[in-house]
Amino acid sequence: MAIKNKIWMTGNLDWFAYIGDEELFLGRREVPYPLDEGDSWTNQFGDRFRVENDEIVRLERGSGEPAE
Repeated sequence: MAIKNKIWMTGNLDWFAYIGDEELFLGRREVPYPLDEGDSWTNQFGDRFRVENDEIVRLERGSGEPAE
C-alpha cells in the first residue's frame, strides 16, 4: 500500500508527516510500520491518527479536541 502523505523518520527515530500543509509529529515506537489501512495510534502528546483511504489523518489533538 502506498501512503499518499509525505512521511519521514529522523535519526532519532521520530516519525513526521505532512497532513495537508501542516508538518506533524506522528510519534516514535507507537507508529505502526509498515502502515496499513485501518492502522491507528496515539503519540506521546495524545494526538490520535489513523490510516484512511491510503492517507494518514489526525483524528484528535492531544488536548482531546477533534482535529479540523
